Amino acid sequence: MKMISILLFLISFNINGVDIDFVRTNYTASIKDKQLCSRMISELKKKNDRPINLGYLGGLQTIWANHVFNPINKLKTFKEGKNNIEKAIKLDPENVELRFIRLSIQKNAPLFLGYNSNINSDKEFIKSNQKTISSAIVRNNINELFAVSD
Repeated sequence: MKMISILLFLISFNINGVDIDFVRTNYTASIKDKQLCSRMISELKKKNDRPINLGYLGGLQTIWANHVFNPINKLKTFKEGKNNIEKAIKLDPENVELRFIRLSIQKNAPLFLGYNSNINSDKEFIKSNQKTISSAIVRNNINELFAVSD
């Protein structure tokens, strides 16, 4: 099953870069699938010139911290991901999808990391602007996050 997922992933990338719908669809799957998470990070590192790509890179890097064994590397990886998420939001502060990425990470980050100060504001921003989302995948991901967290 993992091999099929990786093959589909490789096929879904085109000459112009990242297939963002593939990343959107498999964002939460990367929590349990180390190979998938690693592969998406590698591809996004090559093509993070758009805020949305940078935001997903950051989200996946923070998820990758769960797959890393060494505590020092876990923290370093998490911080790098957090910085990329914040950079992406700074570039495009009105992007609902970027706020979703940050919210999904902040809601699941251990409290001792101190990355939780935007939970309420992001939740309200997303709820207020959810109708502007054109991607069915993103709407579904948001609905799943809210179903788990509310």
